[in-house]
Amino acid sequence: MQINTTIIKFPEISLKTRDGHKLRGYFGNLFKEHSDLLHNHYASGQSKYQYPKVQYKVIDNIPHLVGIEEGGKLLIELFLKIKNINIEGVDYPVNSKNITNTVTEVGDFSKLNEYKFETLWIGLNQQNHKKYLQINSEKEKKDFLNKQVRNNILSFYKGVNFFIKDRIMVTSKLYEKTTKLKDKNMLAFSGSFVTNAVLPDFIGIGKSVSRGFGTIIKEK
Repeated sequence: MQINTTIIKFPEISLKTRDGHKLRGYFGNLFKEHSDLLHNHYASGQSKYQYPKVQYKVIDNIPHLVGIEEGGKLLIELFLKIKNINIEGVDYPVNSKNITNTVTEVGDFSKLNEYKFETLWIGLNQQNHKKYLQINSEKEKKDFLNKQVRNNILSFYKGVNFFIKDRIMVTSKLYEKTTKLKDKNMLAFSGSFVTNAVLPDFIGIGKSVSRGFGTIIKEK
């Protein structure tokens, strides 16, 4: 299967990594009547519990909009309409922007690929977080995190309607960090992982990927 990914970058605008959710809020509100793909909510305001096809990220201080499949087509439609970005009352004129479209073939599980987390990965839900804290062995912790990465990859594949019979293998090098999500301190991780799965660059895995968390890039 081929997965299409569209990435819009704003190289002249400098933001902080934590501003990803502010980008999401701005564009989700600006084009809220256009498509719920931009904010991942129903008209009632209730959250859609599905993999976000449009994601907002700040990587190396540069704002990124990432669209996957139909999300990418939507970003291309809106691309020329973006004249400025307003973040908390500060107006950033958009004088330059670039757009790239990539096609990733994800059907080959015969090779190993290494991916680095460009933004912190939030891979544990409330239940798994409690289990993780109860583990004393470093090896068991690593095995537990490997399983969560594998589950995240499967969730991404399911989100793009790619269903596999192959076994996904994962081994990770992850380091505990803390971050804030909705004003709450969260356990997060930096690092990398090796897997036989193929994943597009700049997609997110784990929790809160629409806000920029868990963004991966393949190591060359």
